[in-house]
Amino acid sequence: MSTPIAGHTAAQGPETGPLVVTEDEALAEHLLRLCAAAGTEPRLIRGAPPPRGLWEGSSLVLVGDDQAERCAAMPRRTGVLLLGLDLDDAGVWVRAVQLGAEHVLFLPDAEAWLLDRIADAAEGVGTPALTVAVLGGRGGAGASTLACALAVTAARTGRRTILVDGDPLGGGIDILLGGETAGGLRWPDLAAARGRVSGAELAKALPVLKRLTALSCLSWDRGDMLAVPPEAMRSVLAAARRRGGLVVVDVPRHLDPAAGQALEQADTALLVVPGELRAVAAADRVAACARMRLDDLRVVVRPLRPFGLPAHRIARGLRLKLAGVLEGEPGLAADVEQGVPPGIRENGPLARFCQTFLDEVLPPVPAVGGGVY
Repeated sequence: MSTPIAGHTAAQGPETGPLVVTEDEALAEHLLRLCAAAGTEPRLIRGAPPPRGLWEGSSLVLVGDDQAERCAAMPRRTGVLLLGLDLDDAGVWVRAVQLGAEHVLFLPDAEAWLLDRIADAAEGVGTPALTVAVLGGRGGAGASTLACALAVTAARTGRRTILVDGDPLGGGIDILLGGETAGGLRWPDLAAARGRVSGAELAKALPVLKRLTALSCLSWDRGDMLAVPPEAMRSVLAAARRRGGLVVVDVPRHLDPAAGQALEQADTALLVVPGELRAVAAADRVAACARMRLDDLRVVVRPLRPFGLPAHRIARGLRLKLAGVLEGEPGLAADVEQGVPPGIRENGPLARFCQTFLDEVLPPVPAVGGGVY
């Protein structure tokens, strides 16, 4: 079952719902219940073949095995699933090939998987978002600043972006963005999230930065809540990833269970390390913990001139790929105090570093609307 988000309802309608083709009453009733649980309304065709336009235009096609042979002449398309009626009937696999089905499913065993697939189709889920976690090698390394700058840089080009604050003791990353007064849900509102959370509902419910309408932020409020359950982090990040684009997670150095979940869902992580010996020693401990949860961990070095350690030596000592060197940005502290988000200055060191990194890791997909205003 999906977890509802207070104040928002999932869009329903036959244009987003799957096509169900079967004359088996028990199967039809089961599939209708699953569609209702996913918050979508299907089109049920009790006789085959269905109209060609409906077959080709539906987000997902669920064909009962009783109608497989009659639908075999329909045009090939993605998103066709065959629902078997008899586990002992080996011929169902032959009919699946003739139908061009992606999978053969048997209920109730495949119910959870099918529910997710129906909900994905209803949401219009495409390529998952690239998820980047950012954490500091020591306290005050600048991880939150870099996380904000990555999100701002992506959103400035119109790419759909969600910034997630995974550090309950960080004071709220929405303050760094200058969005602490923006309306929308914070972590305490989502702490009870379990199972599947609608990505569309999540995007509508989160605060949006006025300067960058493509950027949504999930932060903490100023209350007493100090942690979210790992199940909530897992569900919320999965929903954010289904929206596509970019998800950036600010992760604390001390990995609580929720932060561990965030790293496990990340595609890559950046470890921010100042160029000094003690910071490198501390970062080595953080890196050891992070590497247990994801494979692609890279180091970002903040140089300390003129006496700091060279970036390539730090990367070699930590046994990590060097993501780059992040130079200091003049006026950054004053910008933050005035509510100017890090990375908003396109020609600043932060924005240049972030753009170079994102050009490397992000696919060249068309941007959505919502640039700088």
